[in-house]
Amino acid sequence: MKKIIILIYCKDQKGIIAAVTNYIAAIGGNIVYLDQHVDSDQDVFFMRLECEFATDNFDLETIKDNFEQNLVLPFAMYWTIHLKQSKPNMALFVSKYDHCLYDILSRYSTGELHVEIPLIISNHEDLRPIANRFEIPFYHVPFTKEIKQEGEKKQLEILDAYSIDFIVLARYMQIVTPNLIEQFKNKIINIHHSFLPAFPGAKPYHSAFNSGVKIIGATSHYVTAELDEGPIIEQDITRVTHSHSIEDFIIKGRDLERTVLARAIKLHAERKIMVYNNKTVVFS
Repeated sequence: MKKIIILIYCKDQKGIIAAVTNYIAAIGGNIVYLDQHVDSDQDVFFMRLECEFATDNFDLETIKDNFEQNLVLPFAMYWTIHLKQSKPNMALFVSKYDHCLYDILSRYSTGELHVEIPLIISNHEDLRPIANRFEIPFYHVPFTKEIKQEGEKKQLEILDAYSIDFIVLARYMQIVTPNLIEQFKNKIINIHHSFLPAFPGAKPYHSAFNSGVKIIGATSHYVTAELDEGPIIEQDITRVTHSHSIEDFIIKGRDLERTVLARAIKLHAERKIMVYNNKTVVFS
């Protein structure tokens, strides 16, 4: 069996679901999952479906062509079709913090994440031993204000050489360039604590501790030119009390960063996210 994933959004109108499901049945497909959502404020229809086909007559390019002619054009759809079995190539960007990197590589090595990780890029050498331990190529690309253009050029060359589909900033402590963001639009995932904008700076957990906060959290989102304001993919929180120390805050925060980032990667890799107007529709 061959399985495909179809993602659709368009202006809400009558007959979309019937037209799509009838088309899939007409070409010999069997729908095994279908979910849809209507944003009534924007008047936009969203749908995700998974279909399976017998391999005898399966031709993905023909399906794409016919789908475009019979459905995309009449309904003015935005759409993508993916082979479910195909694993996207994911690049990891890291700096010196290792907690997210260890977590991702551990999940990857056990087959939990539906991705391939061909390489790791870092602006420091500190985490090379971890990459070596997991036998993943590690590229040190210095990246400072003075050599930002050279760094970007090298990053893009490496990403192109490995046919990278999306990027994960696993605590990469540099602002990525607008050119890189444009070339990987809605394909760069970041993770950070959820104290922003209340507690910015190098020691947010210290500031939050001194202010007596009762919850701490983590947010994963797609990167846009507006710093930390991209479409949110996943979030989580944990409660804290007066009995917790600053060290407890940091440990809890890092635990959240690991789990929230892993969830975001899983959702993106399994093609369960659609972005519209700086918001996400996340299917189960």
